[in-house]
Amino acid sequence: MKSRVDQIPDELIICLNEIESLFFEEYHWYEIYDFFEFCIENYPFEELQGEFIKDINKILEEENSAYRVINNKITEIISEQEIQSIEEAFKNTNQYSGVQQHLNQALKLMSDRHKPDYRNSIKESISAVESICKIVTNEDKATLGKALKIIEDKHGLHASLKGSLSQLYGYTSDADGIRHAMLEEPNLSYIDAKFMLVACTNFINYLIEKTK
Repeated sequence: MKSRVDQIPDELIICLNEIESLFFEEYHWYEIYDFFEFCIENYPFEELQGEFIKDINKILEEENSAYRVINNKITEIISEQEIQSIEEAFKNTNQYSGVQQHLNQALKLMSDRHKPDYRNSIKESISAVESICKIVTNEDKATLGKALKIIEDKHGLHASLKGSLSQLYGYTSDADGIRHAMLEEPNLSYIDAKFMLVACTNFINYLIEKTK
């Protein structure tokens, strides 16, 4: 805080009150993260520093923060590109209420501060992809695999891109494949739900643009 030694109160309780006042009343959000970093770098018990960092990351995840402690630094884990992908998907599907409902629910379940539901968030992200596939291909029963074939025939797909999208099909398939195995995982996290939401919104944006 750049205070001189003679400005620091002698009594601990006065120091704590002053820090609390700054923390909750005056600091901007990024100054709070600066404060966390200072505490980590100057943590007085080296053998317990790792546990201190784990505790900070646990709270950041519970509060659905876009930041985590990585190598003693508060690091952003949601990039501008990821945010842009999600926002664009909402914009691009404005006329498709069914797709938007799935995306809204996926985001809501993932971001719930009191009781996040990552498993059902992933399901909603996948359902949004399946929904847009039916729309852009005019096939009510279109799966992602069928949609890819239709798009390849009509618009062309690069082999590498098709391969990566086919991997996503493994998640979206109703068969007891990757999707089934993933959703059976007992410890699905915010990171899992965020990955699927970003991946699915990227593909939704791609499908809409590709089939215009």
